[in-house]
Amino acid sequence: MSTVRVRFAPSPTGDLHVGGARTALFNWLYARHHGGSFVLRIEDTDAARSTEAATQVIIDSLNYLGLDWDEGPGKGGDYGPYYQSQRLDLYREYANKLMEKGRAYECYCSPEELDERRQEQIKLGQGTRYDGRCLHLTDEDKEKYRAEGRIPVLRFKALDEGETLVEDLVRGNVKFDNVTQVDDFVIFKSDGMPTYNFAVVVDDALMKITHVIRGEDHLSNTPKQIQIYQALGFAVPKFAHIPMILGPDKSLLSKRHGATSVTQFYDEGYLAEAMVNYLSLLGWGYDDSQTIFSTSELIEKFSLERVSKNPAVFDLQKLEWMNGVYIREQSLEELYAVALPFWQKAGFLPEEPNTEERDYALRILKELQSRLKLMAEVVELAEYFFKDDYEYKSEIVEKIMTKPHTEAVLDFVYDAVQAASKLDEETLKPQFKVGLETFGIKMGDLIQPIRVALTGTNVSPGIYDVLELLGKERVLERITRTKTMLKERELI
Repeated sequence: MSTVRVRFAPSPTGDLHVGGARTALFNWLYARHHGGSFVLRIEDTDAARSTEAATQVIIDSLNYLGLDWDEGPGKGGDYGPYYQSQRLDLYREYANKLMEKGRAYECYCSPEELDERRQEQIKLGQGTRYDGRCLHLTDEDKEKYRAEGRIPVLRFKALDEGETLVEDLVRGNVKFDNVTQVDDFVIFKSDGMPTYNFAVVVDDALMKITHVIRGEDHLSNTPKQIQIYQALGFAVPKFAHIPMILGPDKSLLSKRHGATSVTQFYDEGYLAEAMVNYLSLLGWGYDDSQTIFSTSELIEKFSLERVSKNPAVFDLQKLEWMNGVYIREQSLEELYAVALPFWQKAGFLPEEPNTEERDYALRILKELQSRLKLMAEVVELAEYFFKDDYEYKSEIVEKIMTKPHTEAVLDFVYDAVQAASKLDEETLKPQFKVGLETFGIKMGDLIQPIRVALTGTNVSPGIYDVLELLGKERVLERITRTKTMLKERELI
């Protein structure tokens, strides 16, 4: 087989959504599996909607997922991407070739005229298609239209008989009737910009793309593109149209289903490895038993033969579970690298933490690692470790801190901590047992008030770990602060 060359060609009109990210991933995995090339091309010919900011979001999203591309107009290792807006001369060149071959022609029909004819076809129960009336315009006709100020579009002269066969590596052979399903479509707009169906063919042919792997929603475009390939004498690449992604309600995945853009998932703290693993399973599977795949395993095992024809359902709960699995598998150093930006943004750590700050952060992560599902949670779960002015959760205070023994328990723990040589379980647990006998309470009735005093809430790592991490001075200050708060609220 010739060297595999695939591409990802997004339009920079907004965030990169999971559907686009999954398409990029499948292309990347296919290229890496076969030792081929993965090309990034930005389809920015829609000048009104394309933005540099959206292009940067696409690049940042691919970098976050670890999907590197192999070539481009940049220098050295700083590749591309390719931009269609920088290739306009090529599209004009090949459009002229189509005109010379009699496979493209100018169309002067106004949008109003086209709509009027479309409505008439609908009334007659006919399929809506361009009727070809500009195909045989004379030079005099064209001059007349130009004098009226009309600016033509360029239409491709599609085949008017037979069928166009799409040999799809996922969906099998799909036939399109040339008479009813492929009309003379526009390849150059009146603003001088090529349309998607034309530019994509020129680019894929000149870039020697061997496999076009894209969403099933592009299948209906494929017969038009195949006809352009053939008209220009280009080799037709292999096509693979992968299934759509649905929400839990089986409608197309959209914002109403929650987060759908890669940027949102990054902001919420999904690890790249988990995102890649989960996205790979949206329409592909190796077997019925394996769910967790390392990226190297995905590269080794990925094939188009195992891509399903059926739509894939995006299950956010499964993604959260998978992210938790990957978080627990991280080393503390790896976890710290991901947690650090969240803590810096929250103001917990400086831009360049010193050794002491870093070591303290690692100790906190050791206690939180098993509790995390999303890395963004490190802010709320660790806030009281960094901030001494943490807030008390009112409902928790009302539930736990209003019991008769609360003040006595706080005083007892204060004295025990002050007298302790170490704030670890071995040192404090025997002292706490004395407290249980003194007050005639269970361990939970002693632990919970002190947990609320130290953290503002009733959920935290083990109390001895919290005590040891905070240290004697901060623990004593927090108990004092809590008693003051309770007195001000007239709860003790």
